Amino acid sequence: IRGEIDLANFAAVQAQVNQAIDNRTTAVRIDLTDVTFIDSTGLRVLFALVATLERLQVGLELCAPESSPARRVIDLSGLSSLVRVVPDSG
Repeated sequence: IRGEIDLANFAAVQAQVNQAIDNRTTAVRIDLTDVTFIDSTGLRVLFALVATLERLQVGLELCAPESSPARRVIDLSGLSSLVRVVPDSG
């Protein structure tokens, strides 16, 4: 995901993520390295994804560098206590 995740595009981001998940999915990794801004609607997309993947018993990992805007929001919201967050996509 690149750029902003906010009220203007959260539905498109949510649809894109949901389309990538099917019955054969065993793990999901979302790279937030290039996310420059994330608001509460973007955060809601991530929390909804956590809930969906928990029901499907699919693991989730978020990639967000320590100093990135996305990482700060993830840590402040408590999302980092629900999913694995790694600093790079490597």
